Amino acid sequence: MTLNAIKNRLDYQGALLGLVVLATCAALAFAYQLTREPIRAALENDLLQNFSQVIDDSLYDNDLLTSKAEIERNGKPLTWYQARKEGEVTAVIFPITAVGYAGNIEMLLAIKANGEISGVRVLVHRETPGLGDKIEVSRDPWITGFSGKSLDNPQPENWGVKKDGGEFDQFTGATITPRAIVREIHRSLEFFAANRDTFLEVQDD
Repeated sequence: MTLNAIKNRLDYQGALLGLVVLATCAALAFAYQLTREPIRAALENDLLQNFSQVIDDSLYDNDLLTSKAEIERNGKPLTWYQARKEGEVTAVIFPITAVGYAGNIEMLLAIKANGEISGVRVLVHRETPGLGDKIEVSRDPWITGFSGKSLDNPQPENWGVKKDGGEFDQFTGATITPRAIVREIHRSLEFFAANRDTFLEVQDD
């Protein structure tokens, strides 16, 4: 049988295709092994930088990345992180989501063991530039005004923007965005209070 005849056989073509696929998979697996650790390290570094914006490093001496657990919220699992100092729980950190004018506003919230907010930062949003984007700390200090607040500070009836009779400022021409954030932060404080025992139980690393 000639070489051309062999090349035209279906089993030969199938075997050749299999070898190509195998070589491609091997190359992808090798590339994944090379990049997996740098990618993991980069993601962890980003998360730690976000943590540093909502909680002071004087509040913990544990590894925040490994001190995590899951809890159900709104029917979905929520990953949260626990800050501890000398074995005592000092704060918890978890992501929250508000529905703004242009879509979801992803945030990170840290609450101290006494129920006071340690810090809040917006991570991702699509709000209108020049209006709703004032929720970014790099554009306006508005989001920092939640630090030190709790369920009782202000009183429940004042947990709203000033346009609704509340305590918090709204943005000129963009009330929906701050209103959504204030509402979600207040709900998250209630969620913390309702699950306080779980959050404040020391988690195994």
